[in-house]
This record gives sequence, C-alpha cells and structure tokens, in this order.
Amino acid sequence: MPGSRQAAGIFRKKEEIFMFRFTLPRDIYAGYGAIEKLAVLKGHKRAFICTGGHSMRRGGFLQKAEKVLKDNGMETRIMEGIAPDPSIEAVREGAKAMSEFQPDVIVAIGGGSPIDAAKAMWVFYEHPELSFDDVKKPFSLPPLRQKAIFVAIPSTSGTATEVTSFSVITDYSTGIKYPLADFNLTPDLAILDLDIPLTMPPKLTAHTGMDALTHATEAYVSTCANGFTDPLAKQAVSDIFDSILESYHGDKEARGKMHIAQCLAGMAFSNGLLGITHSLAHKIGAVFHIPHGCANAILLPYVIQYNKKACMSRYADLARIVGLPGHTDAQLVLSYEDAIRHLDRMMDIPLSSKITVFRKSCTWKRRTSSLTMPSWTPAPRKTRGKWMMKPWAASWNALTTENQSHSENIST
Repeated sequence: MPGSRQAAGIFRKKEEIFMFRFTLPRDIYAGYGAIEKLAVLKGHKRAFICTGGHSMRRGGFLQKAEKVLKDNGMETRIMEGIAPDPSIEAVREGAKAMSEFQPDVIVAIGGGSPIDAAKAMWVFYEHPELSFDDVKKPFSLPPLRQKAIFVAIPSTSGTATEVTSFSVITDYSTGIKYPLADFNLTPDLAILDLDIPLTMPPKLTAHTGMDALTHATEAYVSTCANGFTDPLAKQAVSDIFDSILESYHGDKEARGKMHIAQCLAGMAFSNGLLGITHSLAHKIGAVFHIPHGCANAILLPYVIQYNKKACMSRYADLARIVGLPGHTDAQLVLSYEDAIRHLDRMMDIPLSSKITVFRKSCTWKRRTSSLTMPSWTPAPRKTRGKWMMKPWAASWNALTTENQSHSENIST
C-alpha cells in the first residue's frame, strides 16, 4: 500500500505567500462493523497488533481484528497492556518486539495512548539507530514504510491519532510529554468502526469529546489555518456541539456522529496545528496526572479569553456556526466561552482545578464555580447542529452584564 496522500496549496497572509502541506491517510473506512475492512491488507504477510488494557479484548474487537487478518493469510502477534501516557522505555520495548517479529503491517487498536505508542515503536523499528533525542525535533524523521505500513483503529472519540501526524510520548525522568510530529507518522489506513465507541464509559466520553472540541477550536484559530483545514474544523465544532451531551448519555447515533466529528477535527489540527491549550494540558497532565481531555476542557475557555484579542472574529465564527447568541463579535465569543463551560458542567468536568503540592505527593482537587452560568440546551436534531438558548431571565443587556461579570471573575 502506498504512503499517505498529500495535497499542497498556498495562501496569502500579510502580503506574503506561504506554502502548506495537507496530509491524510490514503484510505479511511467508517461505519458499523468497519473493522472487517482489515481485509484490504490481503497480500501482506505479518501483522503486529498493538493495544492497551483489556477493553478491546472484552468487547471482542481485538479477536475480530486478529481473525480478519488471519483469514486473509497473515501471521499475527499481539502486544497488549500498553499503559496510558506511554513511556520512552515502553516504546523501546515494543520496537524490540517488532524487530524480532519483522511485521510488514502494524495495526494499532485502542485509545490514543496505544496508537501513539505504536507510532513511536514503528519509528524505532524502522530506524533502530535513532535515539529519542533524534526524533524530538518536529518534522525531522527519516522516511518510514521501508519495513511496514501503519493501520489505526481508534476506540475513543477524541485524540484522532488515526489521521494525525503526531504521537505523544512521556519522559518520566523529566515529567515531560513530548509530541513527536512528522507527516511520516500519518497512518496509511484509518478504520472508524462505530461499534467500538459504544463501549466507552461516560467520563471517558466527556473527556475525549472535549479534547476533540479543543482540537477543532484551536485548529480554526491557528496561525497555520488554511482553506483545507477551516471547513473541517467548522464542521467538527458544529457536530460536536450537536452530539456531545447525547453521546455522554449513551445515545448510539450521537456516539457515531462524535466518532466521525473527532476525526474531522483531527484532520484539521494535524494540518493546521494547535495552540497553547494543548501545550499547557500536556505539561499539567504529565506532572499531576490529570486526564488530557479533562485538562483541555478546563483550560480552553481561559485560553479563548486570553487569545481573543488577537483572533476575535475567528472565535465569533465558531459561535455563529453553533448558533449562539450575540450581536457583536465580542458578545459571540463570550457566548462561546460560556457554552464550553456549560458542557463541562453538564458532564461533571470541573471548571477549574486546584493543585496542592505537599512534600512529594501531589493531589488534584476539584473546585466548583460559584458563578451563575447561562443555561444552554441542544436544539432538536432537525436544526442540524444549531444550539438554542433557554429563555433568559432578562434581556440582552442582562446577558452582556453577566458575561462581563463572568469575565472579570475569571481574571482574578
């Protein structure tokens, strides 16, 4: 199977012309039972399967993947138990196992951690001479696919690592998460089996969903946003607001819509890049062991509040897409901030965090907000992603006053 499909274009900014690259997997399959599409790998000889804990085995998805591969003539080996926030040591261990087995296909199935770990293992399998310091520099990897191609099957609806050029690995000796970045890391084949996210518990659904919303939001306001990434980011934001709460409560159709929406967000940020929300979330998460999506959910409104002076109109665009109220860009952006906080509250995600360090122990304590938040509710599905506001207690003047007060409280 050939490598990733690429498209290139140019855009004009401040009277200068920049070149950008747009890279996706060659093929993306999405639908219920899509895992059967592993059959397209027929002709390959050995498949090395990477997965996390036991959820993929409990759900029968790991066995199904292995069966499809074997039925199509491939020898398989499974590496299970890849831990969350994979370490450099775990990556090296996996690369060693790959070298012993010599696969020509690597299949990663599970959440963001096992897929990210498998991507990094792939690098060191193809180039065992490299050190971790060699691969930390963004977009500096040597060519891959000399030994194997890469297939990703995500189990969660958030990281979108199945379509991105990133892999996040943790150096526990320093407590730093390193996002490895190179277009070579983009999988060759992505399979979005909509049966798999139906198994996610509510908390994981909430955290990964807010991770996806952060991806789409940051990609749209990125300085590297372009005509390819903007439509993807906007559609993702619209679909996430339309589906995330119903998905949190277990609605099957909403789970499927979220799984595809997070993939759209991944296509956008992989080619348009991210912002400081993710930078902060990676650092905080590595040190204090806060789930990545949860950290993003907490930080995103604060980052919007800080960044909006530089890209007010872009955030306002997203508020309009969602159908939030506001006569001016400033009012729309405040509505967008409040809508994100409302999603946090509705899914039991704290609005802020208080981190206490005592000697060598760190604890993360939830701190609820005493602010009176506007009340939002998803509109019926026929409105196609637009959000409607429950009746305000007062007029737009009251809304503006409340938003201003809200902003002042957050700043202190």
